[in-house]
Amino acid sequence: MGRLTTHVLDTVHGCPAAGMAVRLYRLDGDRADLLKSVTLNADGRADEPLLQGEAFVSGRYRLVFAVAAYFRQRGVALPDTPFLDEVPLEFGIPDAGQHYHVPLLASPWAYSTYRGS
Repeated sequence: MGRLTTHVLDTVHGCPAAGMAVRLYRLDGDRADLLKSVTLNADGRADEPLLQGEAFVSGRYRLVFAVAAYFRQRGVALPDTPFLDEVPLEFGIPDAGQHYHVPLLASPWAYSTYRGS
């Protein structure tokens, strides 16, 4: 059975982004329904899959990563209006029978993502 997972790596400090807040939404047209809010553990991961079982269905989703809040918490000096505040990633799940892993590599000024394994 499929599942959705994520993790975040802090590219400034070269470590997992422990303590970063992440929200997951299911998208339906212009509507975004909040499904889950988590705080990442010491390994920069959610303690359990974000979605699995019957809750994991095909469709459009959005993960929102609280990047600026995380880096401020780590003591990084950011302007009042940071370059990156929250990073939204929108993606599709075409086959709910597969594992979808959505990692984020982040700094206050850049990020990248990919479909992980």
